[in-house]
Amino acid sequence: MTSALFSPLTVGPMSLPNRIAVAPMCQYSASDGTPGDWHTQHWMSLGMSGAGMITVEATGVERHGRITHRCLGLYSDDNEAAIASRLAAARRVAPKGTRFGIQLAHAGRKASVHIPWHGGGPLGPGEDAWQTVAPSAIPYWPDGPVPLALDEPGIDRVIGHFVAAAERAARIGVDFVEVHAAHGYLLHSFLSPLTNHRADHWGCSLENRMRLARAVVRAVHAAVPATMAVGARLSCTDWVDGGITPDEAVAVASALKADGAVYICASAGGLRPDIRPPEAPSYLVPFAERIRRETGVVTRAVGLIDEPQQAEAIVADGKADIVALGRAMLADPRWPWRAASILGEELRPIGQYARCAGVIRKWAPPASEGEAAA
Repeated sequence: MTSALFSPLTVGPMSLPNRIAVAPMCQYSASDGTPGDWHTQHWMSLGMSGAGMITVEATGVERHGRITHRCLGLYSDDNEAAIASRLAAARRVAPKGTRFGIQLAHAGRKASVHIPWHGGGPLGPGEDAWQTVAPSAIPYWPDGPVPLALDEPGIDRVIGHFVAAAERAARIGVDFVEVHAAHGYLLHSFLSPLTNHRADHWGCSLENRMRLARAVVRAVHAAVPATMAVGARLSCTDWVDGGITPDEAVAVASALKADGAVYICASAGGLRPDIRPPEAPSYLVPFAERIRRETGVVTRAVGLIDEPQQAEAIVADGKADIVALGRAMLADPRWPWRAASILGEELRPIGQYARCAGVIRKWAPPASEGEAAA
């Protein structure tokens, strides 16, 4: 049996050895945007996992574009040098062909908050809070800090920050960059009519609301070499009436494809704290399936995917081209080894860990054809 999940894939200028991706996951462990020892071990662990596509966490394109004071950034020479050295360490232990990328992000009105295990609320007096920005002066929390509605020079500066970060990523030598237009952060807040109440050419119609995301993708695509892939993460619904709809998401995905995005990671939600999505295994996969079918762009599926047979079926059934794991990969950084064993594929552990292959096969024996198809 040949596994669909372990088949190679070409994504623009980038080749992937398999369809397993590590989703970008914030670690809240940087210092002024600069990674440290935590990132060294974390990225090396992910690197040796065997996943074909590894996306570094949401990375602020400017200091005030971070979510918290502890978020990763790519806006200074110190950030750039530290990311470069730690990614080089991860590459040294990763299987041949593993592709590493950076997700470029601006937190917008969801910035200037505490790290999650300290409550996640807005920074207060004496905690070095900063002025957040958004398309309109609508706070994330009903009684929270009011963001500054960006003017034209401010929007130009945001685009410039994305370009500068993309240029730094290119110097680092990553294989791809991913523009973050999901989860309520700045680009998503421009896309959603719930948070974008502007009456100028950045608001009202979908064409106007997607203008900033399109401008960023075009600018980033122009700023990086042709050998680097550019993708985007997109919230496909706000899970509430009046928000962005799946129909609109398809239109945005199609436009971003025309602007140079060679893949779309189809996610959803994150716009308001009071909205709760109907979470269930693979609950976001239908969005990836529809975007793939209607636009032809390579799609990455996410959303409570944690079983190898589940991931295999998503790819084999044509619902997505790539499957990204987040929490499952944190829980089991050797998930791809386990999936390979279950799906009857060759294990690719690093030499120092090769002696554990028999244990993996014992713990995760190959599935029968009936089980694999279930």
